[in-house]
Amino acid sequence: MKKAIVAALLVCTAGVAQAQKYMTRTGQVSFFSHTPLENIDAVNNEVSAVIDSKTGNVVFQVPVKSFKFVRALMEEHFNENYMESDKYPRADFSGKITSLSAVNFSANGNYNVTVAGKLTMHGVTKDVSMPAVIAVKGKDIAGQAKFAVIPGDYNIKIPSLVESKIAKQITITVNTMLQQK
Repeated sequence: MKKAIVAALLVCTAGVAQAQKYMTRTGQVSFFSHTPLENIDAVNNEVSAVIDSKTGNVVFQVPVKSFKFVRALMEEHFNENYMESDKYPRADFSGKITSLSAVNFSANGNYNVTVAGKLTMHGVTKDVSMPAVIAVKGKDIAGQAKFAVIPGDYNIKIPSLVESKIAKQITITVNTMLQQK
């Protein structure tokens, strides 16, 4: 009887050890728009993220007002005119690592994966899918991804006066370091 209980505890403990959540509140999301007149880029270092190694679930919350620009006027226009940050204070992503079996969370290394889910921005939710890299480093993981969004797909209106100053597609880059919890 004791052997059966010990065996059951070992099985349960092994399952718990594999099911880990990785979290951060200091993830980074940046975006870049190249135009002939002026490049527009901003960085946000206040991104919250959670990755569940057992289910592959991925959640990101991006406070829109936390994007920082080189020029204060760009930041003001971004928040007031384009993203309407008071009305839509966050951008969210909720999805899954669709190729979870490609990642060994117990072994250091870089793992190429695909992440798919729903991106909500400016009150609009769209399905997105992107290649990403998960780098396992001891008890921590780093996540990196790069993808493009079209502002019009999210009802972000660009005034005709500045339309030529903003690229049709905006490149989004995600860099996060998540700690095991």
